[in-house]
Amino acid sequence: MGARRQQDYGFFGPGSVTWRVWRYPTSVVLGFLRAVVIEELDPHLVASVDQSGQVKQRPKLRYDRTMQYFATVKFGDAESVLRASDTLVKIHSRAVGDDPITGGRYDANDPASQLWIHLTAWHSILYTYEVFGPGKLTEAEEEQYWEECARAAEFQTIDPADVPRTREGIRAYFAAYRPRLVGSEVAQDMMDFLLDASTIVLPERMPTPLRFVFNTVARRAVIATLPRWMRKLGATNQSGLTDRVAIALTRPVVRAVAASTWLQVWALRIASPRTVPILEPVLRGVPPVRPVVREPAEARAQYGVTDPREQYAAILADRAQQAGPAPYPKHHHEQLLPFPA
Repeated sequence: MGARRQQDYGFFGPGSVTWRVWRYPTSVVLGFLRAVVIEELDPHLVASVDQSGQVKQRPKLRYDRTMQYFATVKFGDAESVLRASDTLVKIHSRAVGDDPITGGRYDANDPASQLWIHLTAWHSILYTYEVFGPGKLTEAEEEQYWEECARAAEFQTIDPADVPRTREGIRAYFAAYRPRLVGSEVAQDMMDFLLDASTIVLPERMPTPLRFVFNTVARRAVIATLPRWMRKLGATNQSGLTDRVAIALTRPVVRAVAASTWLQVWALRIASPRTVPILEPVLRGVPPVRPVVREPAEARAQYGVTDPREQYAAILADRAQQAGPAPYPKHHHEQLLPFPA
């Protein structure tokens, strides 16, 4: 059975650095795990995830649906991206509640929270691509990558103007955000759980020895990419020797998978079946019905989809009229995402 054809190239396309980096095998496991592990250090985000309870109850499904969403934004056709974005804002509109660590309120649609998640994901995907894959991008390629990161922000409540356009800007953003991060017991517990890659990525039918080997290496490979101060916050310390061994064992496996389209599709079917219909056409080079890259404003006008920032403004206005948000629904995340994204 052949790969399904998309209607168009969506908002990036084969000439984008986004396609080159995000389609590389590092993104599916290592990049994604690094991102979600780091995200848990934000007390507002971990409060949302912990109170939902769905990450631990259905880790494989949460991972699969989150990967499906990320793949849709990067590789889906324009209408699919806009519909997924619209749905995400609506789901997140119910993810509000109290953060017991800081005493504040969290709101999954809050632009500052969304920017933290967005940049953590884009940086982690690029960083694992550099460490385990082909290496660093050229200066021009990296500039294009962060410009495309800003474009992807348009499908969340983020103001694209707030997205740094250089690696130095990204570093400055994380340095400024660092004082907000908290290595609470809840955060450390969630980070430890997410680093159990076999539970999140591999199907239950996989033999126990294979799961053990996979998790042993993947866990240490992800930790090897974390800065020392972050490991201390998350109670995920390991030695420099372990870092080097984990990277040395992982890198050739990743590169071998990257060299074979068949292996990439096979691994994707195991790790994230919902992502296969979106990413397989890209991996196999199947052109869309209309081989064009779309512009967000033009596509929104065609499909009648509201800009996420306008959606969020309307949500806030409606909350103000109702004198406060509705109670946090325990199971709302099961519709699409395990983590606010």
